[in-house]
Order: sequence, then structure tokens, then C-alpha cells
Amino acid sequence: MAASLLLVDYSSDESEHGVLDQTEPDKKGEVNQNEPLHLVPLSEGENVLTLHKKMQLNSAPLVEPSHKLEDANNPYKPLDPSTKEVQYNAKYEQMFAPEAGPVNPFKTQQQAASKNMLAGFVENANFSAFQFENQRRTFTSYGFAVDPSTDSSDRIVGDSQKMVDAEGKTVFESSQKRPGDKRKKTKNMDASDIDGYEGPWSKYKDEETVSKPSEAEQEELDVILAKRAKKGKTVEEKTLEEKTTLHVKDAYDYQGRSYLHVPQDLEVDLKSEEPPEKCYLPKKHIHSWTGHTKGVSSIKLIPKSGHLLLSSGMDSKIKIWEVYNQRRLLRTFVGHKQAVREVNFNNDGTKFLSCAYDRYIKLWDTETGECIGRFTNRKVPYCVSFNPDEDKQDIFVAGMSDKKIVQWDTRSNEIVQEYDRHLGAVNSITFVDNNRRFVTTSDDKSLRVWEWDIPVDFKYIAEPNMHSMPSVTLSANGKWLGCQSMDNKIVIYSALNRVRENRKKVFKGHMVAGYACRMDFSPDNAYVVSGDADGKLNIWDWKTTKLYSKLKAHDGVCISCLWHPHETSKVITCGWDGQIKLWD
Repeated sequence: MAASLLLVDYSSDESEHGVLDQTEPDKKGEVNQNEPLHLVPLSEGENVLTLHKKMQLNSAPLVEPSHKLEDANNPYKPLDPSTKEVQYNAKYEQMFAPEAGPVNPFKTQQQAASKNMLAGFVENANFSAFQFENQRRTFTSYGFAVDPSTDSSDRIVGDSQKMVDAEGKTVFESSQKRPGDKRKKTKNMDASDIDGYEGPWSKYKDEETVSKPSEAEQEELDVILAKRAKKGKTVEEKTLEEKTTLHVKDAYDYQGRSYLHVPQDLEVDLKSEEPPEKCYLPKKHIHSWTGHTKGVSSIKLIPKSGHLLLSSGMDSKIKIWEVYNQRRLLRTFVGHKQAVREVNFNNDGTKFLSCAYDRYIKLWDTETGECIGRFTNRKVPYCVSFNPDEDKQDIFVAGMSDKKIVQWDTRSNEIVQEYDRHLGAVNSITFVDNNRRFVTTSDDKSLRVWEWDIPVDFKYIAEPNMHSMPSVTLSANGKWLGCQSMDNKIVIYSALNRVRENRKKVFKGHMVAGYACRMDFSPDNAYVVSGDADGKLNIWDWKTTKLYSKLKAHDGVCISCLWHPHETSKVITCGWDGQIKLWD
């Protein structure tokens, strides 16, 4: 305002007009801003510019609001939310004003409410724990309790009629006993009465220990039991008559030798006991054996020479094939009613065992096809194996579905030993340590090691991270056990002395979960081969555990594979597509 007056009178006679005079400073040298401004005349020698230098302008003068914050009715006066008592009648705007800043328009009414915890506003209350438990138990037992939301003890929650019946008494007050609240016992605490002493185990007086049905109920029970007896009659199943079919013209050649004779006119010495020096990866499919109408479940090479191949199928048939020369089907064995699960030769290959889902284990003559023996304990055998010792070729063991390992003597056709420690069906039996011990695996996700003819396992391996291992194979050098694990891995255990896992040897990369795919080792122990659920043949390097090759072998599951013991690169596979293939 002062500056505008000076600019208006700038061209006029300065001696005739006055200018705004600043108030005199007070004793402390400060200007009193509250005193009014007034005009004073200019003295001689002064002009507007020199006067402007002397003036002190305040660009932000103090402006008083039209209302005072101390006013109780002021709607803008802040109200502390922690205030317990208000001395005036606060307005709605004060009570529900935000604590700081503008109101969030997106908050719900519940979110905007005053809280001191996540669920809402909680105040401390002095409440006896005994009274709380008293009312809770009274409500649970009698159906009524004092209403906690009021100070009066006359108001209740629950059934008022029950309160009247109980005379308003709680569970901690004596009231009339309801029927069934307390049953009386027969007491006889006299310890000298040996026969009649009951002690704390006495029975209730009205307790019925034997319930006898009435006449009508007895008649109904008799009818039901008679029907069950008719249904539950055990009919002895007749075993299927065993027969065999020879598929070649003559069972013997001009020198009187059967197909069990090891051929001598081959490039490979099948009688050699030394494995090949170095093995190589198979790369192509060179032959297929077809004859099974359903999937092939198991294949086995005849021991030592490997010139014959035995196969069992889900069509309940067993077939034997030539591996060399014309690779013909030689003989078919028929004697099981249901799918054959596994076959196994004895040491010289003259006999073999077969186990099937018809609950029978049968012993066959490889050369003539005759069934020598039949064995059953009315349980399904999952695996079967001869004892490899030469003096125990008349004894075999079988893993059963009832968690037992049963030992049979073929001479007497009797069970001579039972190994009953597993908690699930037994899946595999493998002899180790010069046939003094054998290793078994089961559906109970464990591995057990047994001494021969001792029905107590001396080693039990079961870890939380272990899975079921339905197939176990011994390496060619007898040092390692390859176990097909259901978590899509092949884990290795040492077979000599202490059976323990070799954690450095884990073979991954194939999918076998849910299938008992059998794996094998190469004769020089340089490679590991296994089928999988996709029908592929997987080959790993033993030292590095690197997956070298994957060959599409079968349309269905590739359930088993064998590396020929005398060949450097020949592998035989079988699958659920009913085919057996030779790879080289």
C-alpha cells in the first residue's frame, strides 16, 4: 500500500506531499506491526528513492482468522482420538474428522472406523478366568449362561426353561443329578480276594458285556449267515493242463544235440568266461522277435552262453527263441491261466521257474517242455529265483504278495523256510556276496539284506527320501546293485561286505514312475541301460553318470532290457507292445 502511494505521487512536488511514515522502532529495534500507518511530510534533501531505502516492507503480514481455534463450537478444531472425556458437545465433523490429511474415499465404513488392532477397537476389561470357565461349562452342560453383554445377572443366553430346571445353578454348584451323569461301579478293592479283585478296572452295575439277540433277530442272523456260507464256499481251482509246442521240425540235429547245445560256428566264443574288453553303444535295430499276442513282461538269457532267450508274456505263455543263426521261435510253454510275471533259469539252463498271477509257480524242463513241479500257497508270487549255489539247485525262493519270502524245496514240494519281515509285497530277490546273502525290495519302500536260511534280516535300509524299488540287478563284476527307483532314478548300492548306497552314482533322465522297468549293466561295467515308460532305451556312462543315448525302442512301455554277456554292443529289449527287439 505504501509503495503504491509513492508511485502515484512520484511526479508531483515532493515538498508538498507527505509519504507513509514507518513506525518508530521500539527499544529493541523491532518494528511494531500492530500500530496503524500514517503520512508524514518529506524533509528537505529527501526524495522518494532515499526514503524507499529507509523503509522496511513485510511481504507476509500476519493475518488473523475470522474465528478462533479455542472456540469449542469451531468445527475445525482437532479432537484427539485418544481423549476419554469431552467437556463440550462436539459436532459430527469433529468426531469423525480424519486424524491427518484428507479422507480416503475408497475406504469402507469398517476400515475407516477407529481401531487399535486388526479386528477393531479393544478395551481392557477385568474378568475372572474362573467366571468365564464357569459360564462356558454351564452353557455346554446345561444349555444356559449369564449374558456377558449386560451387568445384570438376571438376563441369560440359551434355554430359559433349562435354567429353571437347574434352579439357576452352575456346574460348580451342587444340583440334582441327571440320569446318566454318574454310573455306579461294582467295587472290590480287597487285594486278598484273588479271584474277585477288580480294583480300578471294575465294571458298571448296569453294564452289559454280552448282548444276546432276541428270537426275531436270531432268525434274521441265521438267514444272513446261511447266505454268506453259500457265497464263501471254497472251490478248488483246477490247474490248467500244461502243454508245449515245438516250432522247429526236429528237436535234435543229426548228432543228437538239442537246441540247448551251444553253437560253435559263430564269431563270438560263447563258452568264454571272460567278458569283452570294451563295449560300445548300440545304435540301430537289427531284429524283432514277434509271437506274443500281448505285452512281454520278462526276458532272460540262458546262463553262461546266452544263445537262447526265454520270454514270458501277458498272454500267459512262455516262449524260447534263438539269439543267433536264424533267430527262430523254438518252443512255447503253456500252463498258466493268467499273465506270467517272471521267469528264471537255474545255473545250467536245463530248468526254469515261472510265476504268474494265477498264484502258481511252475518248474519246467527247458529241453522237453515238461512241467516238473507246481507250487502254490494261494498268494500271488511277484518274483522267483533259484539259489545259485551248485549244491542248492533244488531250492528256490519267491517273493509273495502277502509280504513274505517263501523258500521251497522242489524235491519234497514243501515250504522249508519263510522270511516274514517286510511290510509290503516283495518285488525282487537278488543273491549277493557269493550267494551267502540275498537282497530283497518291497512296496514298503525298504531294502533288506538276509543271510541264507536265517529268517531275520540283518540289515534294514529305509530312509524318508527313499521310494519303492521294484527291480534290482547285480552288475557283471558282482560289486554293485542297480535299483530302479520310483522317483525316476537308478540308485546304486554296494553288493560286497556292507550294503550301502553310493550317492555319487545316480542315473536320471528317464521316466519310470509306476512301472517296474528292469535295468542292466554292460559286461565291462562301462554302461548302464534301462527302459522307460515312453518305450525308450536309455544308456548312461557309468563313470560320469551322463545320459549318452536315447533310442525309441517300443510303442508301449519298455519293461526290460538285457546286454548280451559275450557281445560288445548287442542289447535285447522287450515291451508291452508284444515285441522283443535286438539292437546293435
